[in-house]
Amino acid sequence: MNLDAVELDHIVAAEGASRLNLYADIHKGLRALLTDTLLAVGRMDPQDAAQVAATTTRVARMLDQCAAHVVHEDRFVHPAIEARAPGTTRTVGAEHREHEQAIDALRALAARVGTTPAPQRAGVARVLYLQLSRFVAHNLEHMHTEETVHNAALWAHYTDAELEGIHDALVATIPPEEMAQTMAWMLPSISAPERAAMLGGMRAKAPAPAFEAVMGLVRTLLDEAQWQDLNRRLGTSA
Repeated sequence: MNLDAVELDHIVAAEGASRLNLYADIHKGLRALLTDTLLAVGRMDPQDAAQVAATTTRVARMLDQCAAHVVHEDRFVHPAIEARAPGTTRTVGAEHREHEQAIDALRALAARVGTTPAPQRAGVARVLYLQLSRFVAHNLEHMHTEETVHNAALWAHYTDAELEGIHDALVATIPPEEMAQTMAWMLPSISAPERAAMLGGMRAKAPAPAFEAVMGLVRTLLDEAQWQDLNRRLGTSA
């Protein structure tokens, strides 16, 4: 699918203006989570019970993350868009309902793989792989719409200070365990400047002990080169 010239120019202009992007970082993490989980299901040996258990658990956790992401957008981002650009989220909102149904179906299918007798398990595992492939594909298209159509509406009708308020209100509702899982996928998947900007923002708002705890988690998620680069950008000690 081609990106038309108007859409491309809009994205380039917005990036050049360094507008606050509510979708960019989290969507990079979600793309990594979705595709990595799909690859794990594709590699899974359906005759290896331990491998099946570990992989289907990964699928369940990925689905939990996707379900939580839908809730966050429905609760904070869509109402903000609709308040100033009515009708903009209608298509994506309907897709969210489809995603919820797909998540339930995939959850049941993953559980079925684990309970199917070994001689028949390969066929059910293949169905899980194919259905998960469709889910991943649809989510990738879905996120593209959000990062173009929805961002255009947000940037047209909100200042960056207002967008930061929406972001902060959303983040404040995320439980610690979910936040840790989100960061585990997001931080290694974003660029070095994005990583430094995110953590620099946290440092400016969080108490020092809380920020130090976050950095302790970050250290476990990055390789040595990424960790050294982050500390250089933040002016902190590695």
